[in-house]
Amino acid sequence: MIEDVTYNKKFKAKDYFNIAQYRSDSWNNLKLMANHFSKNNFELSASAAFSGRISSSFTALKTIEHYFAYPGVKYIQSLEEMYKKGQYAAFTNSISEVVRSLISESYRTNRGATEIDEKRKKMLGDGKLHRPKKQNYFEVIVVDDLGDDERAKVREKFEQLKNDNEQFTYDVIFLSNLEDALIALLFNPNIQTAIIRSGIHKKSPLDLTSIQSFIVGLDSIKLGEADNLDLGLNLGKIIKLLRPEIDLFYISDISVSQLSDSTLNCFNRVFYRTEDLQEIHLSVLHAIKERYKTPFFSALVDYSKKPTGVFHAMPISRGNSIFRSSWLEDFGNFYGKNIFLAETSATTGGLDSLLQPTGPLKKAQELASKAYGSMSTFFVTNGTSTANKIVLQALVRPDDVVLIDRDCHKSHHYGMVLSGALPVYLDSYPVEKYSMYGAVPLEEIKHRLLKLKSARRLDNVKMLLLTNCTFDGIVYNVQKVMHEVLAIKPDMIFLWDEAWFAFAGFTPIYKQRTAMFSARMLQQKYRSQAYREEFEANKKSENPVPMPDPDLVKIRVYATQSTHKTLSSLRQGSMIHIYDELFKRKVEDSFHEAYKTHTSTSPSYQILASLDAGRRQVMFEGYEMVEKSIEMAMVLRSKIVTHPRLKKFFDVLTVENNIPEEYRKSGIIEYFNPKDGWTRMEEAWANDEFVLDPTKINLYIGRTGVDGDTFKNKFLMDQFGIQINKTSRNSVLFMTNIGTTRSSVAYLISVLLKITDQLEKQREAMSGVELKIVEKNIKSLTEDFPPLPDFSHFHSSFQAVPGVPGGNIREAYFLSYDETKCEFIRREDCKAALESGREIVSASFVIPYPPGFPILVPGQVLSHEILEFFINLDVKEIHGYRDELGLRIFTQHALNRKKTATAMMGASAMNGR
Repeated sequence: MIEDVTYNKKFKAKDYFNIAQYRSDSWNNLKLMANHFSKNNFELSASAAFSGRISSSFTALKTIEHYFAYPGVKYIQSLEEMYKKGQYAAFTNSISEVVRSLISESYRTNRGATEIDEKRKKMLGDGKLHRPKKQNYFEVIVVDDLGDDERAKVREKFEQLKNDNEQFTYDVIFLSNLEDALIALLFNPNIQTAIIRSGIHKKSPLDLTSIQSFIVGLDSIKLGEADNLDLGLNLGKIIKLLRPEIDLFYISDISVSQLSDSTLNCFNRVFYRTEDLQEIHLSVLHAIKERYKTPFFSALVDYSKKPTGVFHAMPISRGNSIFRSSWLEDFGNFYGKNIFLAETSATTGGLDSLLQPTGPLKKAQELASKAYGSMSTFFVTNGTSTANKIVLQALVRPDDVVLIDRDCHKSHHYGMVLSGALPVYLDSYPVEKYSMYGAVPLEEIKHRLLKLKSARRLDNVKMLLLTNCTFDGIVYNVQKVMHEVLAIKPDMIFLWDEAWFAFAGFTPIYKQRTAMFSARMLQQKYRSQAYREEFEANKKSENPVPMPDPDLVKIRVYATQSTHKTLSSLRQGSMIHIYDELFKRKVEDSFHEAYKTHTSTSPSYQILASLDAGRRQVMFEGYEMVEKSIEMAMVLRSKIVTHPRLKKFFDVLTVENNIPEEYRKSGIIEYFNPKDGWTRMEEAWANDEFVLDPTKINLYIGRTGVDGDTFKNKFLMDQFGIQINKTSRNSVLFMTNIGTTRSSVAYLISVLLKITDQLEKQREAMSGVELKIVEKNIKSLTEDFPPLPDFSHFHSSFQAVPGVPGGNIREAYFLSYDETKCEFIRREDCKAALESGREIVSASFVIPYPPGFPILVPGQVLSHEILEFFINLDVKEIHGYRDELGLRIFTQHALNRKKTATAMMGASAMNGR
């Protein structure tokens, strides 16, 4: 009998977050069993437990491998035959080779170079495969109802057409129906191309029981509503939504004259069954090459190889001032030669100008636009802070009203000052127990809009500005927000700050909550005949609900993304994505002026090249890498939640902790618990008002007795070199991204265990007095919650219209330039001043960092709640506040004079009427 618990453990699909984990463990389980079997001299053949484990692994893998070319379903079937025939040595060796190849991913880079490739080719009935070791590998699905003999002929023909000297190579997966094709696209990130025939079936003939928990997302695709008349076209349209980077080719049975426009628009190219496979093969490779292009990066590489004479600015260009120096040798050696060979201040000669691109930069931005699903995309080389200011200056004029999330990044508030816009601050729901803000409820947005409408100020409203997702991972239902706001103001412009959400467009669940995807979906919806009929029927109903008028509504959506925060780009690499139906007509000129205003005439070519190259990466690997980053986050969550020692001091904040029940109609409260395992999040992400991005992991540390800032610096940074961005009084935020590895997660777990050891030893050594201090700290962090204040109000001197939301932040900001109108008051003196009845009005932004949003803006009145929050701040870096001087405020004399001047201007305006 097998005594080791490892071999007795049953592997169940419900214990895994995604198919990648389940597939990997199924192969590893087979390897473990085979090796154990081998070591025991094959004496376990009669063991029911052993046979059951082997059979279970074969059952799962025979289903899963249908959706992968490598090693594929035929290979797993051949392994099963080896086992049944008693070929145990070959069985064990073959499994070990597969597992080694899958774990190392050598099958992607060393195609044809390993023993398993030769074995596999023989099993598939193909000839020997001779390929160079370095080729970019991908997989192609052919969705066609072909028999085994036909499949073998097609596979053989494709093999004959392949060229050893090509940069790209592929393997083929044959499927016969729409359902299997969609499962393959969900499971297999290697798939880059789909070749689809029109007359395919709908449902899979396979028993999908073993993988059912991983394909619940197909329900949201509405598989049952597929058009039986042309399932091939239907499949193509679904793939365009599910994984739009996939190249699509159509094999038609009908004449060219009968092809619909939707078919021609959906597919790269349409073929006919009588045509030579060579054209299909060449088209597949050509499409891959087009996506692989990096116009600007390639131009920069070419430039670095050219001999040049430098007679312009930048002595560092070509490395001349570095490598000829006796004192900068270490600097040059650290960065290497290429970075300096690629330095130039020239904007011609193949490198293009960022301010007026006509060559490779223009092409690079067009490819980025296609990748991110925008109408236009612009590269930004000095961060999303600048991207935000560009958009605001381009779209908003003085005295335009902007509804803005009070907790958004400081760059937006400074953008209000620069543009002269009148901000109406929106309050997020508070999460006081954990000292953090959530997001702005839709009802709050609509309430402010309707209040402005009743005050006849709706025409002045220009923009709604929200952060999606927030620092702590709260994500809006973007389509729902825009739909309901457009029902009130059909020409509203939306600016979604997606600084922490650039990765979201490359996985199906997340994508539906991104700005660009939502804009495209709403545009298609409002242009459809079905929506127009629904709108007209609603108007005639007894109780009509607000709906955007299809004749008035305009889709005007902007997104700013910090590419460098969540995808591959050098620091400060960002993008502006635009989906604005009126951009060409109303915005283009002002946008380019704003872009030139804030963009350096000497942008970093290295940053631009990284944006270009990073775009290529996400078009090929984005789906896989984002799914892995989510998987790493889920693994980390489950490890902390289930580890008995870590639970003593730490908790992972759940969906329930971050989002109040009224915003979670799905009822989901957490992503994982030890009793029930994984919770599928598809329903919540499709319908709930707010959801939690699992890659943002807030670790609750209240029971340690250590505040967040101290925990970050004293424990994580100083001792273990772990970098994090954000803390609250009693939590620290970890984030996984496309660079997070299993070893990174393992290291963090080990660090938390070491910190647990330290805390336990410290408490064991403490005296009674010291323990009481720790208990007091714990009580403060776990029970005493300082308020999370809402925005108070602008002083009457700085209100745009008395009693109506909207403040003149620009006027207050520039009034503070006159030092005679300002004074300082120490934080501890504010309470007495407020109790005496004085209005304390801030003359500057006061911004704790992190998280980087202001608790006071120029012209805002200090409230008791804000003061208490200010006093309890545990962060050391507070922009706009100098501890030795205090808070910079307007003098009472300045406020009185300003109030009088404002009243006179108001009276004059009334008399003018």
